[in-house]
Amino acid sequence: MTQYAVTNPATGQQVASYPVATVDEVEDAISRVHRAHRTWARETAPQRADLVRRVAQLHRDRREELADVIVREMGKPRAAALEEVDFSADIYEYYADNAEEILRDRPITLLGGSGSALVRRSSLGPLLGIMPWNFPYYQVARFAGPNLVVGNTILLKHAPQCPESAALIAELFTAAGAPDGVYVDIRATNEQAADIIADPRIQGVSLTGSERAGTAVAEVAGRHLKKVALELGGSDPFIVLSTDDLDACVEAAVAARLDNSGQSCNGAKRFIVVEDLYDDFLEKFTAAMTAVTPADPTTDEAELGPLSSLAAAERLQDQVDRAVSQGATLVAGGTREGAFFSPTVLTGVTRDNDAYREEFFGPVAAVYRVADEDGAVEVANDTAFGLGSYLFTTDSAQAERVADRIEAGMVFVNVVGADSPELPFGGIKRSGTSRELGTLAAEEFVNHKLIRIG
Repeated sequence: MTQYAVTNPATGQQVASYPVATVDEVEDAISRVHRAHRTWARETAPQRADLVRRVAQLHRDRREELADVIVREMGKPRAAALEEVDFSADIYEYYADNAEEILRDRPITLLGGSGSALVRRSSLGPLLGIMPWNFPYYQVARFAGPNLVVGNTILLKHAPQCPESAALIAELFTAAGAPDGVYVDIRATNEQAADIIADPRIQGVSLTGSERAGTAVAEVAGRHLKKVALELGGSDPFIVLSTDDLDACVEAAVAARLDNSGQSCNGAKRFIVVEDLYDDFLEKFTAAMTAVTPADPTTDEAELGPLSSLAAAERLQDQVDRAVSQGATLVAGGTREGAFFSPTVLTGVTRDNDAYREEFFGPVAAVYRVADEDGAVEVANDTAFGLGSYLFTTDSAQAERVADRIEAGMVFVNVVGADSPELPFGGIKRSGTSRELGTLAAEEFVNHKLIRIG
């Protein structure tokens, strides 16, 4: 049975399947990206930027087609799918617009002696990208965009349930005029991916995915002394310390939890509320969560679609059931129909409950009551994850103070859904080891070459 298949999670129907790469196809793919790097790296930054800009425009030109594919592949509501395509185009465009600045030489002021010194950024070579299913276009854009303008070439292994969107991305690069081997899609198995990482022609690997996948990739990369970038899971806190508009705060909380049907690494998952706001927040939050119902993702009105697969919904059901059996209170939801999962609210999740340490990858929220700011920070940081976080407060001094204390790669104060191409994305602890988006993304796989002239 093939590993790569499109199974519509809304219907459970498998609509297409594709064979995995052969040994010869893997070798050919590596050879192509290796050969292409020799000339691609010698192109000027504006020349490479022109290609990336054309890819951005093709995303805009074919946005409807691109969106329809991922609705079918992983159940993303259609409006959200269109937004993802648009955001991906914005990302490619950002790197095209900033390619020359990203690659500008950085002079160094010498402490003594004559002459000059500078740091020049240059490409490392062919890179392997291992991408997940939850944002099929966006994840690729934030990896491929910066690395292509730097001069690296891309070998892309997408998630097995996203073969059609993966093929479409490769098609866009070809249509944009990419030289052969600059961007290559491959349907590789995990074992083949390990062999690709080990190949001396591949200079680095970037993975966005689970802790388990990150550990496996990092182990192989470490054995072969390869640069690795990891973007992993998260259990982001949403801290409410004060507000002059509780309804708006609750609206933001629901949006942060139900984004991508709850399947965002940096979605808010733990809602930490001070004592004097807790009861009112819980009541309004529960009402707002349960007012959103799972719907056919192909409709423009759908806010919440199915989870990415029946297996994903079954795993989430098991997590919720175990949380309740271990003492948590099921305030609302907790039901499943096929791959569709109802918005769910839990309270009373204590430190001895498995749910306290797990990531809920679906529309499930755990709400915590805390006494004060110190208690909120303690609960927020009491996790193995450290991706993003959200903080709501009317006190600007408190905002700065708490933002500084939160152990995470990102802190959003009084705002959700504020990701943008220029803002770096990434975490600490078990949430990853790197940054994507912004200029920092272009620093991950480059040679920072010192040139000292006497």
